[in-house]
Order: sequence, then structure tokens, then C-alpha cells
Amino acid sequence: MLRLVGILITVLFAIATAVLVWPQFFHLEDTFPIAQIIASRALVIGAFLGVAVLALLLLIARPLRGFAASILIVALLGAGATGLVGALRGVGTGALPAKTDAALRVLTWNTNGAAVSAEQIAKVIEEQQVDVVALPETSEKVGERIALMMRQAGNPMWVHNVNIRPDVSNGPQAWQTTILISAKLGNYSVIESSRDGSSNTGSVPSVVAMPVSGKGPTIVAVHAVAPREKAMSRWKSDLAWIADQCPAGDFILAGDFNSTLDHMASFGDAGGTMGRCHDVASSTGNGMLGTWPASVPALLGAPIDHIMASESWRATGSEVLEDAGGSDHRALVAQLEPVSPGH
Repeated sequence: MLRLVGILITVLFAIATAVLVWPQFFHLEDTFPIAQIIASRALVIGAFLGVAVLALLLLIARPLRGFAASILIVALLGAGATGLVGALRGVGTGALPAKTDAALRVLTWNTNGAAVSAEQIAKVIEEQQVDVVALPETSEKVGERIALMMRQAGNPMWVHNVNIRPDVSNGPQAWQTTILISAKLGNYSVIESSRDGSSNTGSVPSVVAMPVSGKGPTIVAVHAVAPREKAMSRWKSDLAWIADQCPAGDFILAGDFNSTLDHMASFGDAGGTMGRCHDVASSTGNGMLGTWPASVPALLGAPIDHIMASESWRATGSEVLEDAGGSDHRALVAQLEPVSPGH
């Protein structure tokens, strides 16, 4: 009887291991609580190794050796497979390459409202030579202060903002998303459906900005709702909307997706990660570095902030900035090169 129980537990553990290693195969990557568990693959590896240590200890007891050995093998396989996935996505490549004349640098930073000052953001923009800045949970007033400082620094930027409750004065900054675009890229305007909410993420806003001249990338500052248990349907709806923002053409998405590459498995199109856009961090060796929460080492965190670009752009580097400036999210910066000359 004890042996049958051991076999049953081993089989169930093997199934659970397979689900956590490759949830996409079982179509469980966007279901509660699997979606939450797989957000940090490093923690999943840690859990497997913890089980392996426990199994090693159980090997001491002779009646449990067969059971413990089976659990040990499954746990080590789970840790190894999860580690392999993480290694393929990248565990850090260091600083960005030198910026070329044609390069475009994009920064995304969920500032957690007023946790990060305009001065801190402007300093990072200047140091990183950023051209496009996506700032979920950042008010228009903060964006305007940043733009003023950037103009004084010789790099003028246009400010665009969407506020889902403009009728409420001094509402939470999570109701707003701000985007700054270098004047070098020309004039941009926010599309009306993004501004009035008729086509947008549901609970927290995103910003869709298009070039007035029609030349240049459409830029989307993204903010999806967090996948809490009662918000799972809204979360999946937000991800579907974000994927729709990158059809064939010239697009750049940046922001707080509140999802990892695992969660996005069903939202890619024609080989893309979200729609036809490709994730920059994973293609440049930084896909495993977590951006949230900033209170833990990057390798233990969840990589939920992303920069993505359509095939009009080639990613040449990315970096997760260690100093979160008081926010619960780390900033992510990437360098993109146009695929075609004169883009």
C-alpha cells in the first residue's frame, strides 16, 4: 500500500513538474494559480532544488529510498529544464552598445506613482541617451517637468498622456500613463480611441501615439492590469488588446505588461512575441532578469516590463537598470536599429 501511495505521489509530482516547466503545452500559462507561480522561473528552480534536498534526506530511510530517488530525479530534471529555458532567454549581458546615429533608444519604467521624481527620470533619460520613454503610473505633470528638464539639456521631448479619470483631480497616478518622444522623431499624436478609452487596456491605461507625418513607428506605452485572482479575465483581455497593437508594419511597444514570456505564448503572430512584435530583452540576452519587484535581486524577480519591436527594427542591446529609484519596478532600456536604411 505504501508503495502504491509513493508511486501515485511521484506521478502527480511529475505531472506538476511538467506543467511548471512547460505550461504552454498544457494551455495553463494564463490560469490561476499557475500564472502566478511561473512568473519567476528562478523561484521555480529554487522550489525544485528544495524538493531535491528533501528527497536526499529521505534517502536515509531505507523503506523510502525508492520513492525518494524517484522524487529526486524528477526534481532535478525539473530544475535543469527550467534552468535551460532561463539560460536560453539570457541572464544578463551588461551595458548597451555604443549608440549609432540611426539607433533608437527606448526606456520603460513603471514609476509607482510619485515614488520616482521627475529629476531622477530625467537623469536616467540623459545618461542613457533615450529617445522614447514609456512611463506607466506617471502623471502628465511629472511628464511635463521631465520634458522641461530635457529641453534645458538640449534634447526636447514631446509629452503625451492618457488619464482614465480626468474628471478626478489628484487621483492615483496608476490611472495615468505618460509617454515622452524625442522631438527628433517628429510630431506625434495620441489616437482618439486610446484617449477616450473606447480601445484601450481595461483597468489601467495605455497610450497609442502615431506620427503625424505618417513616417516613423507607431509607439505604444503599455500598462496591463496585474493578474490577481479576481482580475484574470481582464488581464487576458488586456494582453489580447496589446497583441492587437502590433500588426504588420512599424511598431514599438514598451511598458508594464504584467506578464512574462510564458504568459504571452498564445498572443504571438507570425513568429512574434505579442502580435508581430518581438521581445527585445530575450533576444539580447536579458530575458530572465526580473523587473519586479525591485526589492529582490533581478534574477529572482519577474520579467514583466518589456520593450518589443516589429520587424522594422533590430534589437542590438538591452539593460535592466539596477537602481529602481524608489519604485517597485526596475527600468528597462533597449537599443533598436532600423532594418532598412533611411528608416
